[in-house]
Amino acid sequence: MLNFRTDLATERRDLYKKANKIEDEIKGIESEREEIDENLSIERVKITSNEGEKAIGKPIGNYITIDIKNLKIAQEEEITKSADVLSRELKKIIDIHVDSQSSALVVGLGNIYVTPDSLGPKVINEIEVTRHVIKYLPQYVEEGTREISAISPGVLGTTGLETLEILKGIVEQVNPKILIIIDALASRSIERISSTIQISDTGIIPGAGVGNTRAEISERTLKIPVIAVRYSNCCRNSSACK
Repeated sequence: MLNFRTDLATERRDLYKKANKIEDEIKGIESEREEIDENLSIERVKITSNEGEKAIGKPIGNYITIDIKNLKIAQEEEITKSADVLSRELKKIIDIHVDSQSSALVVGLGNIYVTPDSLGPKVINEIEVTRHVIKYLPQYVEEGTREISAISPGVLGTTGLETLEILKGIVEQVNPKILIIIDALASRSIERISSTIQISDTGIIPGAGVGNTRAEISERTLKIPVIAVRYSNCCRNSSACK
């Protein structure tokens, strides 16, 4: 297997095709591209077989890459449009696995004190959690509201605990029907920093993109679907990721 050194399924696919001089699609992989406008595009990659999984080193499942050009200088209207696209694609992939009433646990991975790794904990502070309100003040909750809880479990160097160990305990006690992970993502291209988001339904191996592999967080290890939303905040060619 190639040493991809990237978390993005699209980059892994392109690297494999280039290395093996493949013109068409890789066997066991399907993909499509949607251009929303000149600055916003979506690429959907679906790995359908063990052959495709082996080729690019990603598990069977769905990978949606949203590329947003010039996001760092985008105006409010453009940011709102990008957020709407992300929300729509995330809802689609969640709906594949659970219904609209199923409870969810949102997990913000990373170290809040290290800029390239701080996305997850910062997002958790913005999540509108509802589990406690539904439980204790149901009269104030709109009918049909999904039960949401959230946590930022920290990192092994701070807690001494693998994230998987922490999440297993929470899943056992809280019993969410789906896990949504927010994390930074390592790509190969510096142009993707602050411009690319990948959504997948195959879980995550924290640190794999930068050679610091931790325990896998997935449906296989937690027994519930795991959706990962990852933002390119780091590049393999950047000193921050070396």
